[in-house]
Amino acid sequence: MARRTGLLHAIAQAQRENERRQKAQQRIIENNQSKAAIAAEKARKDYEKALIASQKDYEKAQKATQKEQERLYIESRITQVDLQNEQLEEQIDTLEHLLLESLPIDSYINFSTLKQIPNLPVFNPGALAHPEPPPQIQTFLPPPLSAIQKVIPGAKDKHARETAKAQEQFQISHAAYSTREMARNQALSQAYGQYEQYVADEKQKIAKQHAEIDSFQRDFIAGSPQAIIDYFTMVLSSSSYPDSFPHHTKLVYMHESKQLAVEYDLPSIDVIPIVSSYKYTKIKDSITETLRSPVQRKALYSSVIAQMTLRTISELFRADHNEYLDLIVLNGYVETIDKGTGRARRTCLITLRTSREIFMNLNLSHVDPQVCLATLNATISKSPAELAPVRPVLDLNMIDPRFIEELDVLSELDQRPNLMELTPSEFESLITNLFQKMGLETRLTQASRDGGVDCVAFDPRPIFGGKVVIQAKRYKNTVGVSSVRDLYGTMQNEGASKGILVTTSDYGKASFEFADGKPLELLSGSNLLYLLKEHANIEAKIQVPENWKDQLPDS
Repeated sequence: MARRTGLLHAIAQAQRENERRQKAQQRIIENNQSKAAIAAEKARKDYEKALIASQKDYEKAQKATQKEQERLYIESRITQVDLQNEQLEEQIDTLEHLLLESLPIDSYINFSTLKQIPNLPVFNPGALAHPEPPPQIQTFLPPPLSAIQKVIPGAKDKHARETAKAQEQFQISHAAYSTREMARNQALSQAYGQYEQYVADEKQKIAKQHAEIDSFQRDFIAGSPQAIIDYFTMVLSSSSYPDSFPHHTKLVYMHESKQLAVEYDLPSIDVIPIVSSYKYTKIKDSITETLRSPVQRKALYSSVIAQMTLRTISELFRADHNEYLDLIVLNGYVETIDKGTGRARRTCLITLRTSREIFMNLNLSHVDPQVCLATLNATISKSPAELAPVRPVLDLNMIDPRFIEELDVLSELDQRPNLMELTPSEFESLITNLFQKMGLETRLTQASRDGGVDCVAFDPRPIFGGKVVIQAKRYKNTVGVSSVRDLYGTMQNEGASKGILVTTSDYGKASFEFADGKPLELLSGSNLLYLLKEHANIEAKIQVPENWKDQLPDS
């Protein structure tokens, strides 16, 4: 019994020990599982933290990139505005210094610089210049027989056959080579012939251009009116202005008075920028414009017109090394579209006549252009921006080209009446009729001592009208200043508001200078021909007989 009890006790103890071990093992397993779960949870949390940190870094990097892009964009916009303002300042600076920037530039045109410089290419035949090396017989022949080969039966015969065949192949190759070389030499000769023809043609073109320049120079030196006009047209065409400026001029030269009449195209007020400055607003991401005040635009536009006028006259006189010009008349026109009619409209905004002596004594680097023009007695539009017109000192349309051109060999066949061959009474009637057709009430006062016409007329227009003294002189020589002074004295004695002097010839510098600023109108022979055609429908000519003598030549 006791043994059984002990056995049962041992079994129970063993069972308890086994349960204890199982529980201990279970606790270890559970503990390990708990640790694994904790580790996994920790790993998960670490991953989530890392993911969050990575996301934050990404977002931070994104924000940094975006911020850098915004900074670069803003910088680009600021740079754009700075560039626009810089271009605007340069544009204004150019407009403000149109006159000054031209003064250091020599406007004289040297005829030799107009000649094209030959720039003929060197003959380059390319591959044709390199002949092909001829074939060599050695490359075809078989190698010579060795001492052993020579004693072999049939070797010599075989070698002889191979040698003969090689020589035949060489002859064929050499013939083909000769054919190719002949073709190459022909092509080379043809290429060189084409080169020589090209060179000859270019030399002929250059020689022709040089001959034209030489002819132009000879005509210019000889004082040909057309050559003088062409020369001074080139002078003005060479003057550099902004691209937005017009580049058109019309010139007429009157050799008797050494007077150059210029019709010059001026820019409209559109060349003056409306914008004064640009500014970038970061908040609105926009570029705003500050407008230039109308007063500033008008002032700068008036300055531009004044500068261009002085600059043009300066360039002409400085280019006149042969001293063909005593006087320059300049009329500055603006061509626009009339908003009311939609048609082109040409408006004269400035006009003046000045002499070399007066103008070349100016120091243009220190003048106020507008004040300077006033000193020169220029007539300037009171409101250039509004295109308020002025009356030209000399209308180029009134200069009859037949008076300027040289007489041709067929002139004796011209059936137009010659003013120099009319009787005094016919000439008087002609002049009286002309001014009647022009709207004046004329009456002849007396026969002029110099074979001309003296009359008093009345202009019936209100305000602008009044008494007008008219004198017409048939002269061969240039009318001197004494006749202009006499007209002015007669005008004052008669109490007239205006004096008109008409001649079949022309006037000198002193006459125009005396008439400047006075109510005197000096009409040359060219003007007279134009007025007769325009108002009296009379086609006339002025051809001085060889035996003509002015009755009272002027000094």
